Amino acid sequence: MANHRSAEKRIRQTETRKENNKYYGRTMRNALKKIRSTSNKEEAAAMLPRLNSMLDRLARKNMIHKNKASNLKSSVARHVNSLK
Repeated sequence: MANHRSAEKRIRQTETRKENNKYYGRTMRNALKKIRSTSNKEEAAAMLPRLNSMLDRLARKNMIHKNKASNLKSSVARHVNSLK
């Protein structure tokens, strides 16, 4: 158990960050699933800019690597362009 006030604060900060990271990671995965499961090109094209900005924001916050964000953006864009 924590013996110092600074260690107790660190535990509180870690828990808060963990909850935030879990929320943003889950939101990103749900958005990816939603856009990949759609078959309507107009609907997917409307979702694409929001997903791209979300991935850029997560990469900027170092929640995901910038190359992973880039790879996800390109694969989703390829999927949207392949829809009829």
